[in-house]
Amino acid sequence: MILFGLKYRPFWLAVLLAAPGAHASAQETNSIPPDKGGYNLFNPVPENLMRDLSPDRPDVTESPYTVDAGHYQLEMDFANFTYDKTDGTTTKTWQVGDFNFKVGLLNDVDVQFVYDNYLNVNTVDSSGKSTTQSGFGDFTTRLKINLWGDDAGQTAFALLPYITFPTGTDGLGDNAVEGGVIFPLAVSLPHDFDLSLETAASYMKNYDNGGYHGEFIASASLDHQIIGKLSGFVEFFSNFTTESHSSWVGTVDTGLEYLVTKNLQLDLDCYFGVTPAADDYNPFAGITVRF
Repeated sequence: MILFGLKYRPFWLAVLLAAPGAHASAQETNSIPPDKGGYNLFNPVPENLMRDLSPDRPDVTESPYTVDAGHYQLEMDFANFTYDKTDGTTTKTWQVGDFNFKVGLLNDVDVQFVYDNYLNVNTVDSSGKSTTQSGFGDFTTRLKINLWGDDAGQTAFALLPYITFPTGTDGLGDNAVEGGVIFPLAVSLPHDFDLSLETAASYMKNYDNGGYHGEFIASASLDHQIIGKLSGFVEFFSNFTTESHSSWVGTVDTGLEYLVTKNLQLDLDCYFGVTPAADDYNPFAGITVRF
């Protein structure tokens, strides 16, 4: 994604310049936001100064907005099912209770703990032989640093470096330390449309040997209110790999989000693979709660 960011620099500049009220002009036209720089983990932001709920789920594209200092946010799947059939081999994966737990450290920085909780993977090869793996997945730590737009403006941008640790059991996970950095950008569009863009770069273990390779992500997600507290999104996600004999992954994603309260959101979603290397489909449902 670092390479993606460089390759598509003209695109990023066009988005920032074309977006109504882009960062510089938005700061000039909007009211000055309250000074929240003195708040931290041990001195929480008062409830009346907290920003709108903006989780990193349910689309793949991450949000550039951080959790307010001194507050916590849990983003979790109730259940997540993935189906894929490739070259006569069928794989069905159930994932339950995987979560991202966030802690607001400063006004523009939060730390995140991501865990691929219980996994059950059933694989049936072309001969009819069935194999089942059951256990727990890998653990990831992330640090989100908002560079602008957390509390004001019509664009927002952040850095999101992360490291994944091999905590998987029963052969689940990649059994290697991996990492990368994500660059999420949000743009407020006319007529209450919200555009989220992301590029990312990661250093991943090879599947066929002990070496590593680079992977590069680009995604775009468009969100809009449907009625009342119900909104929906559509997204295109792509993952390009430098590993030999591997193909790029592309999905078209969609889902619904219902804001129960200002601190509680439910979602129901599905990702659809549009390239041979992608899973065929991935329905799931989850929750975001802030406290």
